Order: sequence, then C-alpha cells, then structure tokens
Amino acid sequence: MILKALVIWIGIASAETLHGILRVKLLNPRLGDRVARRVAVFTGSAIILTIGWFSVPWIAPASSNDSAIVGALWLVLMLCYEIGLARFVFRMPYRRILSDFDIRKGNLLGVGMMILFATPILIGRWRGLY
Repeated sequence: MILKALVIWIGIASAETLHGILRVKLLNPRLGDRVARRVAVFTGSAIILTIGWFSVPWIAPASSNDSAIVGALWLVLMLCYEIGLARFVFRMPYRRILSDFDIRKGNLLGVGMMILFATPILIGRWRGLY
C-alpha cells in the first residue's frame, strides 16, 4: 500500500507542478498573483480529488486508518516538496513560504494541504472501499 501511495504521490506532485506552471502563465497575468493563487487552490484540489478517485481503489486501503496513513504520507511528502522547491530552487525566505499557509492573510495553501490529506479518506468512503 505504501509503495503504491508513493507512486501516486509522484503523479500528484507532477500534476500540481504543471498546474502551478499553468497558473503563472495563464492566470497570473489576468488575475494577478494573489487572486490566481486563491483560484489555484480550488482547481488544484479538484485535480487531487480526481487523481484520488481513480487511484485510491488501486492503493487499496483496508480501512479509514489505512487511508489516513496514505493521506499523511502524501501531506508530508508534499510539504517537503513545496517548501524545498520554494526555498532551494526559487530562493524564497522561510517567512514568505510560511505566509502562503496563513489563512488570516487570505492565503489558502493550508486548505489545499488539508484536502490532500483528506482525499484518500473521502474517496475511500465515497467509493465504499471499507
């Protein structure tokens, strides 16, 4: 189950990277960076839920606890990926990176991360896997 979850996470990370590139190229010029980031949380969540819909049955969690383990794995890996990419590739300071998670400032990346964590649990229930 963990190996399958890791394979799917690579797909999610790839899809979200492409999604981020498209956001910068298509939405940022039209909406501005701040609004584009907010919109992208919802479209990114839809991408994650869609990937989850098709992949969670293949991962085959036996219970909601197993699904929570998959969600926690995805969350930790994505946090490491997002923070590492922002810090070491884009050279952003940690304060700027953490501000993307600050819902008090209207930033919704934390909401997207909660959806990522919850996806295996939600899909498992919606598809009647356990």
